[in-house]
Amino acid sequence: MQLVAPGLVRTDEGGFHGPTLDDFFPPAIFFEGTPFEMNRIMIIRMVMVALLLLMFWLGTRKMRVIPGRWQGVFEFALDFVRKNAIEDQLGVKDGRRFQPLLMTVFFLVFVFNITGIIPGMNIAVSSVVGFPIVMAVVAYVSFIYAGIKKHPGKFLKNSLFPAGVPWPMYLLVTPVEFLSTFVMRPITLALRLLMNMLVGHMILVLLWAATNFFILEAGGIFPALGAATFAGGFAFTLFELFVSGLQAYVFTLLTSLYIQLALADEH
Repeated sequence: MQLVAPGLVRTDEGGFHGPTLDDFFPPAIFFEGTPFEMNRIMIIRMVMVALLLLMFWLGTRKMRVIPGRWQGVFEFALDFVRKNAIEDQLGVKDGRRFQPLLMTVFFLVFVFNITGIIPGMNIAVSSVVGFPIVMAVVAYVSFIYAGIKKHPGKFLKNSLFPAGVPWPMYLLVTPVEFLSTFVMRPITLALRLLMNMLVGHMILVLLWAATNFFILEAGGIFPALGAATFAGGFAFTLFELFVSGLQAYVFTLLTSLYIQLALADEH
């Protein structure tokens, strides 16, 4: 058995083995059998959180009126998220209230997504279900908190019993509103992030493992196929970089939208 890289598939005795879900459940490295058990994915998460904190510290410790190169890049990223994913939905006033939360959501999802294309990590640590669920719960609590704080005593009632609907229709409308607002929103948020990153990892692993097999293991004309899978792997790596940012943006945008709907005057 030959290990291509952590998270990549292996070839064994001249055969080719495609990617499996085992990559998402690596063995424990530290504290096995305890509540603090840590595997490779958990270690990568901790490393990325530390790098994210370091990045924010370096980007804000010496702010200047005329930004330097690093500060300019940092401000561009912050302004893009603030204007497009936050203030376009919530406006300036409410956007500032929820900006710390939503900025944290965006950058945390992004750095957890981007690990799928970082050599040595080779897996998006957001592609294991626990993290998408936690982020969906954060979004869920946020929009319910926003709605109850803005419309105490009315948010839940108006969400489940929209005004202007004939009373007999509530037998149909209320269950639909409950499912769409309080059940499907967090579920779809979690599944969208999970499945995009999981499928991306599987395709990326398949392409690079096929490249390894065709060039190093197979003979005959197969190395020519390895060149094709190498090109495909390189192109899909760039695509995964785009998807990592896109999914972080979409998650933040939808969270902002749900908060905006909870703050709307009709509640």
